[in-house]
Amino acid sequence: MEMEKGKVVVEKVRGKSTVIRSFSKYPLKFIIPRKVGSSITDAVWIYSLTYGGGIVSGDSMSVEFTIGDGCTAVLTTQSSTKVYKSLGSKCSEQVLEARIGSGALFVVIPDPVTCFSTARYSQKQVFRVVSDSSLIIVDWFTSGRHESGEKWDFELYRSSNCIFAEGNQPVFLDTVLLEQSSPVDIAESMHEYQVIAMVLIYGPKLKHVQDQVQENVKRLMSQQLQIPSTRLGCCAKTNSDNCLVRPAFIASCSAFGPKGMGVVVRVASTTTEAVYRFLHHQLAGMEPLLGVSPYS
Repeated sequence: MEMEKGKVVVEKVRGKSTVIRSFSKYPLKFIIPRKVGSSITDAVWIYSLTYGGGIVSGDSMSVEFTIGDGCTAVLTTQSSTKVYKSLGSKCSEQVLEARIGSGALFVVIPDPVTCFSTARYSQKQVFRVVSDSSLIIVDWFTSGRHESGEKWDFELYRSSNCIFAEGNQPVFLDTVLLEQSSPVDIAESMHEYQVIAMVLIYGPKLKHVQDQVQENVKRLMSQQLQIPSTRLGCCAKTNSDNCLVRPAFIASCSAFGPKGMGVVVRVASTTTEAVYRFLHHQLAGMEPLLGVSPYS
């Protein structure tokens, strides 16, 4: 059965980015504060909430965003998205589609997805841009309630992010898939890492942020190689007694798209707090555009 779509439309009203239409379907809800941060900044913030603080088996949510020419919109959350256990083979689904106009900026900066034991979760995000659209996507998830010992115990996690230019030309296609039925157990393949994150920065408005992030990641990983790494675990299923030595936080950075218009950063960490700090530091340059610094 096709999901009924929510809808958010952002347009210029009296020279300011404004939500002119907002509709959501249970269990999704949007809160749009009058102003976040500096009154000088032209940016509208949209908070996405789920009733009851989480998603349960069989929940399906679909929403469509239209960001008008010259507008700036931020989509965020107030806490992690919790995905509760699955009944049978039912999967919780979330779909986001967005059209980003000329000179517009769309920033998607949620808290992480946290899948509880036996949960099944699938997310798809599709962004359609024009030549001078700009976009930031943060897509990240944790191993579960790892503080209480529940680590990588969910059944399925799938997240797809796609960016298409005019003429339906693919610019970025990416999928993360973790499934317990795979030949290697999820926990085994993740070793001691508890958080996986992707940060995508695309478009002409964000060149200064891209340059700074690339420099920061390069410097960070150079420092990691110069200091002793934390001993996290031992080689699995080998005849060697030698233990593996892995850093508690790793990041990589690469360019993508026509003329390198985009940068994607991938992160693995043993703690959620370290990723929050990383995101805050890397996206601090967005404050003049958004009114406040993300993840502050």
